[in-house]
Amino acid sequence: MSVEVFEEQRPRLVAIAYGILGSVMEAEDVVQDAWLRWEGADWNRVEEPAAYLTTIVTRLSIDRLRSARVRREAYVGPWLPEPIVTELEDDPADVVVEAEAISMALLTALERLNPVERAVLLLREVFDYDYAEIGPMVGRLPAACRQIAARARARVGEVHRTQPVEPEKQRDLVEGFMAAVTAGDVASLASRLAADAVLWSDGGGLRRAARHPIHGAFNVARFLANVLRRGAAQGGTGRLVKANRDLAVLLELGGETYGVMVFEIADDVVTAIRSVINPEKLRHLDAGNARRGTGSS
Repeated sequence: MSVEVFEEQRPRLVAIAYGILGSVMEAEDVVQDAWLRWEGADWNRVEEPAAYLTTIVTRLSIDRLRSARVRREAYVGPWLPEPIVTELEDDPADVVVEAEAISMALLTALERLNPVERAVLLLREVFDYDYAEIGPMVGRLPAACRQIAARARARVGEVHRTQPVEPEKQRDLVEGFMAAVTAGDVASLASRLAADAVLWSDGGGLRRAARHPIHGAFNVARFLANVLRRGAAQGGTGRLVKANRDLAVLLELGGETYGVMVFEIADDVVTAIRSVINPEKLRHLDAGNARRGTGSS
């Protein structure tokens, strides 16, 4: 019975841990730790298993994020979250249905918050818990959680970003964008970017990447044309996928994942690109492909 209860809650637990940490692999570690605690719990004294498990995962995630902050402050270049990638036509596995709904844009914005602010805002705005439920999860009074959420909103801005462009138009835009990259057509690339477009490139010091965000349509276009042209010359390929439900390009080199470029689109142009090429943040993608290839769960 304990296994069934835990597995029923697993998708939301993974999503909450991922939202707080921005890391798929760390989220899975947290949920595994939560399972060990759940396995040793006195279930007869647990009145609400869902709330009990959410509290464990939330507190474990907050503690882990506090220790991770030191590493992130010393990180080389922009820090971006690990993307959750699915094929365009595939239904994602149940375990990531909720997690992959948290956009890269939101996860990046949440980096401005301290761990408790981040947890409160996610639990309230993304997972729809009320403040009376959130209070015990983060060890604060409900009234204090309301104030924390208000402060967090002021720092992050609008939590839910909309994508007013129709999916077909988004796909046409990104396909045209990549065709322009292949052709080395900087002018055509720039025409598909908002004038104030921004590119973040996360190599973590392990792969060559821009150490600072690149601003402006022409600067972004020129940078991408140069980088991706070099990759293509080495046999690299790219294909359209979804990353956290946004359109993305999965870059592959030598049969392995090299990077994921996630596009933020509004008003028929690309407004932002988040490119994750740090191999440590892509291990979960190749590991997931390996599991599917062997037929194991």
